[in-house]
Amino acid sequence: MPQDRYGLDDLLRIMERLRDPETGCPWDLKQDFASIVPSTIEECYELAEAIEHGDFDHVAEELGDVLFQVVFYGQLGREAGLFDFPGIVHTLADKLVRRHPHVFADGDIEGVVRGDLDEQQVKEQWEAIKAVERLARDQAHALADVPTALPALPRAQKLQKRAARVGFDWDGPAGVFEKLDEELAELRAAVAAGEGAAISEELGDLLFTCVNLARQLKVDGETALRGANAKFEARFGAMEDAVQAEGRRLEELDAEALEQRWAAAKAALASTKAG
Repeated sequence: MPQDRYGLDDLLRIMERLRDPETGCPWDLKQDFASIVPSTIEECYELAEAIEHGDFDHVAEELGDVLFQVVFYGQLGREAGLFDFPGIVHTLADKLVRRHPHVFADGDIEGVVRGDLDEQQVKEQWEAIKAVERLARDQAHALADVPTALPALPRAQKLQKRAARVGFDWDGPAGVFEKLDEELAELRAAVAAGEGAAISEELGDLLFTCVNLARQLKVDGETALRGANAKFEARFGAMEDAVQAEGRRLEELDAEALEQRWAAAKAALASTKAG
């Protein structure tokens, strides 16, 4: 019989049952660490989308889906004798306590620290602790543990933030704007010369500099780009709807007509938003 309210122990038991060699689920039994990575990434993006839309009923559901991914990895680790879910929890708790000495006195969860640090001091302390941890793992380089599997945009952000922490950074946005002009000129030159490899390289440099500008302006590049994607999608959809209402298709319009339709859709959406 279903319970009124399941707990974490129940979830761990459900995962154990799903992976039972004799009575488990055939799909779950086929999975391994590598095979569920795409699902993990997908669930995280679905969670982010629910949060962006303020759909908090689904936020709770998507958080559960992300938690299930962690539980799944824990079960796989236990079966392989590598780690288990309690070990995951211990490692996380130990790291949180270790990295927050300004909250947990003497490494005690209930230990209260007297005296406050401001946000900047907390960041500096956090980085100093992480630097010690990297040295303990024989990671002498500041960028050593930035995951290569990250999508390019958030990885660029992380690389730049990590470099900035050791002083390799712009003094402010003005220098980045100048760098943008420089990179754009180099891209134009590569395009004019028809150099395919150079075009790709210079375009990458331009994008990397845009990420740097976002960081200097204290804007999350991923969030900004997702917003631009959503805005483009809404405008394009409005343009399609307007043309289809006339019994026509976008493919039938020439470039000038498409530009006019785009401007109209943009104005209509802006008016709706303002209203």
